[in-house]
Amino acid sequence: MNAIQIYYEKLADTIISNLKKRQMEGYYVKTSKEAVDLALSFLPQNALVSFGGSMTLVQSGMYDALKSNPAIRLLDRSTAKTADEIEALYHNSLSADTYFMSSNAITSDGVLVNIDGRGNRAAALIYGPKDVVILAGMNKIVPSVKEAVRRVRNTATPPNCIRLNKQTPCSVTGTCDDCLSPDCICNQIVITRRSGTKGRIKVLLIGENLGF
Repeated sequence: MNAIQIYYEKLADTIISNLKKRQMEGYYVKTSKEAVDLALSFLPQNALVSFGGSMTLVQSGMYDALKSNPAIRLLDRSTAKTADEIEALYHNSLSADTYFMSSNAITSDGVLVNIDGRGNRAAALIYGPKDVVILAGMNKIVPSVKEAVRRVRNTATPPNCIRLNKQTPCSVTGTCDDCLSPDCICNQIVITRRSGTKGRIKVLLIGENLGF
């Protein structure tokens, strides 16, 4: 085991302890495969499942695992053919048994920080689905909420805007301009300092660099 792996495990232990104080469950796994296997074990038979847009879910294999799972009912936005169908799917996702997502940043004392454009992902985190399962690489860990917001705006948002072909200042310069652009995806900043329902939010910390 190398020094980075040892560091990740020690840091994860601290975060998991702090998540518990905030009524969230924390887990640490070394690999994406372990994370996917653990996440799938949380799902009841015939569960209604949905997910928020996330490169972490794609890169970890979580997205493909959900799509290929015959034991669940998946609300998959890729199957929607019209804007109305997509809108209905977003609303129905709030009634899911389990909602999968990543977190834009997580502080070492267990606070989740997410910046959202449309708001459907943040809404599901806050209220609706019975359980929320978060997969996050250890690259998303920061020391404070201030650093979390800075990370999201300057590390996560610019590549996401480029990926989504958004015409924002950060997609041109690579740095946040605190813009009010029509294409802005930083419309809601949600800080989750505690889960109102004990154990509803499960955070799987993965010893890899995943997502933006």
